[in-house]
Amino acid sequence: MTERQIRLFGDPVLRSVSDPVTFAPGDPKVAALVEDLIDTVTPPGRAGVAAPQIGVGLRAFSYNVDDVVGYIINPVLAVDGEPELVDEGCLSVPGFYFPRMRYPHAKVTGVDAAGDPVTLEGDGLMAQALQHETDHLDGKLYIEGLDPDTKREAMRAVRQAEWFRAP
Repeated sequence: MTERQIRLFGDPVLRSVSDPVTFAPGDPKVAALVEDLIDTVTPPGRAGVAAPQIGVGLRAFSYNVDDVVGYIINPVLAVDGEPELVDEGCLSVPGFYFPRMRYPHAKVTGVDAAGDPVTLEGDGLMAQALQHETDHLDGKLYIEGLDPDTKREAMRAVRQAEWFRAP
C-alpha cells in the first residue's frame, strides 16, 4: 500500500483507546492495514508504529527492531523485571527524547492477519517498543509516563515546537 503520515501530538485519535480488530482470516481491510503499518515503520530510525499513529483506532502495530520487521494484531502485553530509566522518543512527538521508566523485558501475544497466534518478546529496545506501541493502543503517549518535572519540561518543549503550531 503506502507509507502513511504520522499523526502528531494533539490529534484526538492518539488519546483514544483502540478497538480490537475483528476479522476473518484473509480480510482485505486487515491486510491493507498491516501493509500500511509495515510500509510506515520501515524508514530508518523507526522502531514501531501503532495503528492510531496512522489515524486508525484499531489494536495493531508494526515494529522494526534490529532489522526485524513485523506486526501484531490485538496484542496483550506482559512485562517483567525492575523498571529502568531509558531515553525514549515518539514519531508522534517528533524531535524529542526524554527519560522514562520501562520494564527491561516485555512480551506480547496476539494474532497475525491469518488469525494465527503470534508471540513477540524481548529485552532492551524490543521490550521498550512493545510497551510503547501497546501504550498507543491504550490511548497513552510516552510523555504521560514521565516523572512530573520531566513531564513539565517535555510539555513546554512540545508547545514551543514548530510542528505543534502548524495548521
